[in-house]
Amino acid sequence: MIVCSCNVLSDVQVRETLGVNAPRTTLEVYHCLGCSPQCGRCARTIKAIMDEALGRPCDACAVVCPLPNLEPAE
Repeated sequence: MIVCSCNVLSDVQVRETLGVNAPRTTLEVYHCLGCSPQCGRCARTIKAIMDEALGRPCDACAVVCPLPNLEPAE
């Protein structure tokens, strides 16, 4: 699925950057993919992909997170 129409980036490409030395910010993901943010509308989606792939808690979690292996945000 295309997550960034400005740079034509797919969710698969974003996930491929999340290896051992995974980027910590969306800007680092863009850099790894050889581009830079344009309109910024995809930043939240890229961050969500990063959180899902790296097992980081999302900001939407309340007391009990419905997703496996994630702790609520504090």
